[in-house]
Parts: sequence; structure tokens; C-alpha cells
Amino acid sequence: MKRKNILEEEIKNAVASDYFSKFDCTKILGKIDFAVKVRRLKNAIDFNDEYLLWAEAKQKSTDIIVMLAQLVLTIGKARTFDEILPPPFLGCYDSEKIAFVPYSEIQDLFYQNDFNWNVTPSNYDTKEFKQVYEQIKKIVENDIPWQTYLFYFECDDTELRRFIRENFIVGKTKTSKIRIDKNNFINIYNKWLETVKPTIAANWDVVKKNGIIDGDFYLADLLSNENQTIIEKLFVLLKYNHYISNRHINNVGFFTESSIYFTDNQKTHNQFWAKYERPPHEDYWNYIIDRHDLLVPQDIRERKGSFFTPRIWVEKSQEYLSDVFGENWQDDYYVWDCCAGTGNLLAGLINKDRIFASTLDKSDVDIMYQRITNGANLWEQNVFQFDFLNDDLLPDPKAIIGRNTQQPTPHYLPLELYNIITDSEKCKKLIIYINPPYAEATTAATIYGKKQNKTGVAIIHKTRTRFQQKIGKATNELFAQFLSRIYADINGCKIGEFSTLKAISGTSFVLFRNFFLAKLEKAFIVPANTFDNVNGQFPIGFKVWDTNKKRKIRNVKVDVFDKNNQYIGHKTVYSLEKSKYINDWINQYKDDSNDAFGILNTRGNDFQNQNYITIEHNAVDIVAHSIKFNISIENLIYCSVYFAVRKIIPADWLNDRDQFLFPNKKWEKDIEFQNDCLTYTLFNNNIQSKSGKNHWIPFSEKELGLTIMFDSHFMHDFINGKLIQNGYSNLFEQKETKMCIKREFSAEAQAVFIVGRELWKYYHSQDKKLFEYKLGRQKYSVNASLYDIREYFQGRNDKGKMNNKSSDETYSELIGSLRSALKALANKIEPKVYEYEFLKR
Repeated sequence: MKRKNILEEEIKNAVASDYFSKFDCTKILGKIDFAVKVRRLKNAIDFNDEYLLWAEAKQKSTDIIVMLAQLVLTIGKARTFDEILPPPFLGCYDSEKIAFVPYSEIQDLFYQNDFNWNVTPSNYDTKEFKQVYEQIKKIVENDIPWQTYLFYFECDDTELRRFIRENFIVGKTKTSKIRIDKNNFINIYNKWLETVKPTIAANWDVVKKNGIIDGDFYLADLLSNENQTIIEKLFVLLKYNHYISNRHINNVGFFTESSIYFTDNQKTHNQFWAKYERPPHEDYWNYIIDRHDLLVPQDIRERKGSFFTPRIWVEKSQEYLSDVFGENWQDDYYVWDCCAGTGNLLAGLINKDRIFASTLDKSDVDIMYQRITNGANLWEQNVFQFDFLNDDLLPDPKAIIGRNTQQPTPHYLPLELYNIITDSEKCKKLIIYINPPYAEATTAATIYGKKQNKTGVAIIHKTRTRFQQKIGKATNELFAQFLSRIYADINGCKIGEFSTLKAISGTSFVLFRNFFLAKLEKAFIVPANTFDNVNGQFPIGFKVWDTNKKRKIRNVKVDVFDKNNQYIGHKTVYSLEKSKYINDWINQYKDDSNDAFGILNTRGNDFQNQNYITIEHNAVDIVAHSIKFNISIENLIYCSVYFAVRKIIPADWLNDRDQFLFPNKKWEKDIEFQNDCLTYTLFNNNIQSKSGKNHWIPFSEKELGLTIMFDSHFMHDFINGKLIQNGYSNLFEQKETKMCIKREFSAEAQAVFIVGRELWKYYHSQDKKLFEYKLGRQKYSVNASLYDIREYFQGRNDKGKMNNKSSDETYSELIGSLRSALKALANKIEPKVYEYEFLKR
């Protein structure tokens, strides 16, 4: 049925009546546009609303991923899944099409660390929307057979009806119990936390010290039948009316365990689980156990690194290990993952006689034991609880005295592994294969005052105290602590590890590089946001080290793969230990006089700080943790070069940590380069006339056809050589009083001025009487800056943020032309950035 040229509400009604008439589509569920739930029969017992679909609806044809991203932000902001069981499908539709995505494929997005859900879902310009958009795009394009979930109303009507008929199954109405599957087990866990956990008579502080988390009790409940856990390898078991945990052989050889009961005779527990069908279908058991990490509180997850390594990078890392150590490496080398979690990094390894896995938590050890029962390629005697950053490398005392130990003693090494690391020749045949935690005690959020330092992250370990003198600030990073201990205590071994590139290029890792003398054999890097619960646009690398070969970490070449595992080339990563940086260079030209007509905000020396590099009016407060750098006639060109160099190359995941450097002197003689940078700066700053006198207008009144004078002609006079410069002549000859030179501009720069002039003219041609009546826009100002002009035509949203677009077609055309001209100018400047060594290729 055609649905074009009708209102959004009409589209909703049509979709509901045409395709979901057997269901209840009348429920208004918060801000969700469209919800489909089971239609209950009259007098039927209704344990809970059972939804089958939550969807975003649009009137006009809209990109599917855009609609899904808005829906995810809507759900995440309201935390709808905390109150109502999520449906099997999320979806979206407009006047021409409808699409579905399984909720289980999306649910991880709702449990991201440090994600700000308090944004307007319909604002497509926020970094949160863009982040969710990219995450959903990855899921849609790579992880789902998408062609079977997208239907066009006109040509796919039959297929759409079949899809709904076969997948939107109504549950029973009399004795209905909610089915537990990979779509809803986390949501049920959240409800369990609120209702059942408070009735468990446990001392949670003591419980946590024993490596148990509340999620272990939940799994005991979930994977049970008639209140008896059916999987014996879990760390906590439910035995009818109580839990048992801490099962072990005591000092006199007897088996013992701890019992934990309920405070209300299990009344709440029984009422809660009466609504659910337990256990889940066996097809979901492995998934739920494997995603045990989602039941770990986020602060603990950050500290312990309870994040999965994506399968594509597990396989890629094992390819690189094979390249370095030969195709028979699994028969020739031993492998130890000393921060194994639930062991997913070891998937794909074939020689279990040579594999060892240890992890901090007993619960993770028991999950690995369960995976062994289900066919995982590991031996129980090689899987053990061990805190690598705190425990001593000592052999299992039971093994020493010859006692049979199928499961090793916690906090000790299996005897075979101990013998390997203490034998210098065998140690050369050991590969420490790890994806250690990326958490650090201090992050950007703490530096910039958004959060407190993460308690217990990177600062509670013996390893930190031990190596702080040797590697300095690098001890803030958990992965650096792992590498340091491996290098010091298992020297001679090989290492295959996932981590950021700070060990190679980090400015806080100079001492680490002096300490960690190992040859980097081979490495690749990939986008960080392809990893579970890792946010941000930066590279994560897999590096293969040989600690038996003593090499200072210097410039290294790494292979680069995109998010789809496509090779896109190589990149040189520089250690830059003896280098000076761009902020060292600009600091030579400070002007602390009272002659400033603007301020340059500087922060850091790398691309990740690009958005903080701005030019503001000198009356504006600087951005937190930026350095206020006064702009005057004496250093205007220096500041313009700095600003343009930092801004013309877009920041992305690949260059995120690249450092801007102290340039060579060649740029000083390139006047055209300086003028190009000045042009770029004049048409990219954030100067606002409301803050005070605007000295940044590059045109005269005559050029713009004005009869009212500007308050300042400084920039126009500077460009035309009409000002006296007291401190510098041509900016390089010290201490002379001389007229500024007349600036001659390249063809690319002139193109920017031409379009800019037309934009200013168009602004000043507007009916001045109408300016005061434009809601949310400033009044007319003859001294308007480019920022003021943009603000007038684009306006601001209800949050006070400037809109990205304008309804004025002439303005839109002019600003588009200006951006194109600036892009061409940036392309001209970019090669000089490398030629003058502001950046290294």
C-alpha cells in the first residue's frame, strides 16, 4: 500500500492496521514512536506486558541507520528496558519501507561505559548520536544478514507479512511464563538486582573479597530447574532453598562449602521467578555464560578488563603469531593468557597440552571449566585463578608434594608452568598472549574535571609500587604494569598483546621505553571502537615482542586494518623521545602585553585535542585546561600558522595519537604558506562581536557597500600593510619598528576571500528591521564576525547549540562555497605541514 505524502500519525495507523492488526499497537510507551505488544484475551492472567517490537517512525524517507540510532538513544535515555522487558525486535519505518533488527544484536549498546545518554535523540549532530550511528552501522552492515530484515511496502508486501507471521509469535495466555533468551536475560538481571538480591542473606563485602559477584547468584538462579542449578561448574549453586558457594577441600582433606539463605524464607525469590520459564532453552546457555561479563558492574569491568576481544581480531592476532613463529608455532611454543577472563582470546588454539589460562576471578575460572565440559580446548589443570599484578610466581604447593590437583590451588602456578618460566631455555618458548585491561587511574574525563579518578584502577597493585620508579607515569596504565612484570620476571619469553600505542609513542612512556627493551617483531592496528565496551576514535594494536632480543623501542611500522578487517596500508609510529613539540614552538612567541585582540586556546600536542584548538575574543574565558595564548600584531602570523596546522587535517582513529612537532626553519621563508594559514584562520575562528570590539573583519566598508563604519579596521589594515609592527619586521627580524608588509595571497586564498566577501555582503543586505524579530538570533551588527553571520542564518536549537543548517537557500549556497574553498586551501597547506615537519608521515 502506498504511504507517501501522508502525515506521520497516518503512517503509524496504516502500519498498525495493515500488518499488526492481531496485536495491540495502542500503548504509548514513553517517547517510543510505535510499540507492538501481545493482545491479551479478556480475563487472561497478565504477568507482564509482552512486547514484540519497539520502532521509530518517520514521515519522509529516512536512512534506516539514522532511525535506529534515534530509537536506541530514545530507549537508552529513558532506560525503558529497566522497567519493561524488551521485545525480540527493534525496528523503524517511514513512508516506503520497514526494517527490523534483533534486540540481542543491539543490547550491548545500552551497557556502554561512560556514555552520556542525556542528549536529544533527534539531534543528529551530537557525538553520542554519531557514535551510536557508527555502532549500528557496523551491526547492520557486518553482523546481520540485513537483506532478510528490510522490506519495502510496495514490492515486499508478501514477504513482510510472512516475516511477521513467522517471527511475531504470541505466547500462551493462561499459564504464560516469560521466556528467557539472549534478548532479555540482562533486563531480567536488572530486575533481579532490585527484588531478589536484597533478600539474599549475604555479607556482600566478604562475598566480593572471595571473587564472587551478584551476577554469580543470578546465574545460579537463571540456569536452574525447580530451584536447583543444573550446571555444577558455576561458582555459586542454587540448592532448593539456599545457595552454596566456596566449595573446596579444607586443611584436613574434607570437602566443605558455604551456605547462604534468604532473609524472607525465599518468598520474594519464588514470586520473582514464578513469572519466568527456567532454565532458558539450551541453545542460549553458552551465550549467557559467555556474556557473563555483562553481569559485572561497570567499575569492576573497567578495572579487571572484562571485555571480549572481537573474533576477527582474535583470528588476525593468531595469524600474526603464525607469521612470526612459524606455522607450527602451537606445537613449538607454550601459550599463557594471564588475564584470560572467560578465555575467548584462546579460542581457535589447537594444542591444549601447551595452553595455560589464568584470571583474577574464581567465577571466570569456573566459567572456563564449564566451557571445557562443553568442549573448549583446554585442560582443567592448566586453568587457574591468579592475580598477575599481585600474586607471587610460585608453584602450586599441592603439586610439589605430589598430591593430585585436577584444579590448581588459587593464587599459585601449575607446576608445569612454573618449570617453564624458571627454565631459561623453555622460557624462550613461552608466548604470553594477552588482551590486558585498558583502564587507567587518570583519564581525560578526570583531567578535565568531569569525573573523579577511578578508585582502585591501576593504583592498588603491588606491581605499580614495584615499577613506579622504573617506568614513572606509565604505571597509571594496567597494560604497562602487565608488560613490566612480564619483562622483569619472565624475561626471555615472547609476548603477543593488545593495547594502545602509548608504549611506543606516549609522551608519558619515556621511562617505560628505557626499561622495556624488547624487539617488536610485527604489529597491526585497528579501530578501538571495534572492541567490546571501548569507546573513542583511537587505534588499538596487537604487537608481538621478543624479550630475549634487547632493543630500544623506536620508530616502528605497523599494518593497518579498518573496522571490516580490510588492509588499508601501513603506518609509522614514532617514539619521538628527543623531540620538541608544537606547543614548545608557539610558546616562544608569547605576548603578555595588553595589546591582545584575541586568544588562542591550546591544549596537548596531538590530534585528540583538535576540537579544543580555537580562537576566541580576548574577553572570553578560556576552555578548561586550555592554555590562554594572547594574539597580538606581533605574533598573529605565528598563531595563524599554529591554528591552521592543528586544524586542516581532520582527526580520525588512525591519527588520533599523532603528535604535532617543533617545525624546521624552512617555513619562515615561505610567505605564501604564512598567508595561506592566515586566510584559513580568518575564516575559521570563533570571534563574536557581542564579546567586544571585533578586530577580525578582513574587508573594508567600501568592499561590502556599507555606509556605516566598523569599530575596527585592524585586520584589513594589517593585510594591506598599513600598520606599524613594533617587535618584529616581517616577523623574523627582531626589534625593529617597521610597517607590516602587504599580504599577497595565493589563488586558493583569494578564492576564499571572494566567497567570504559575498557572504558578508549578503548578511549586510538583509532587512535590518527583521533582525530583531528572528527568534533565538542576534540583532543586526555592522561589526558582525563570520561566527555572528552563521549564528544569524542558522539559529540555535532549544539547547542553545547552533544548528548545522539554514533554511535560507542563498546563505546555504554561499556557506557551502566558502567551505569548499577552505577545503581546497587546506589541501594546499597540508603537504607543507609535513615538509616543514610539523608532523611526521
